[in-house]
Amino acid sequence: MLFVPGRPGPHVMQVALMVDDIESACMNWTRTAGIGPFFHVPRIVLEEYDYRGRAACGLDFSVAIAQSGGVQIELVQQHCDNPSAYRDTIAKGQGGFHHLAIYTGDYDAAYAGYVEQGFTAAVDGSFGGFRFSYIDTSAAIGCMIELIEENPLQGDFFARIADAAREWDGVTDPIRPGFPAEAQ
Repeated sequence: MLFVPGRPGPHVMQVALMVDDIESACMNWTRTAGIGPFFHVPRIVLEEYDYRGRAACGLDFSVAIAQSGGVQIELVQQHCDNPSAYRDTIAKGQGGFHHLAIYTGDYDAAYAGYVEQGFTAAVDGSFGGFRFSYIDTSAAIGCMIELIEENPLQGDFFARIADAAREWDGVTDPIRPGFPAEAQ
């Protein structure tokens, strides 16, 4: 099943990489692969999340997402030294492939499916009232799986990213604000 932006399913809808400088990485992806525009959401701070089954706080990171055909390219930069799923596989100052994401309308069933296989969550949290987790599947497939619970805000955001990629001229505004409030 092909990813349709904003529509959940059991498919991989995103490939994510850790980067040390998110704006440079966006420009490198645009110049090298012609992928863009990237929607940049700077300095997201998760005040509360569970890391490896224990309460944690203050995870500070930025993301930039672009659409390439049926898959998103997500770039992630962690700004703090707090424990995280990101640092579990990519050391500070390094970059590389981190996770595949699945956007699901049945979060509980998807999560339970990984637990039944013996996998555990590196991170469990919520953003905007909807759940996400990083399931540590790295020993089995070489990366983590991010589960994202279907929600209208995220679905609209994903659709906006895909629409922009279809209409992009390859030059204009290669890095754009993720949300309108950032543009002010």
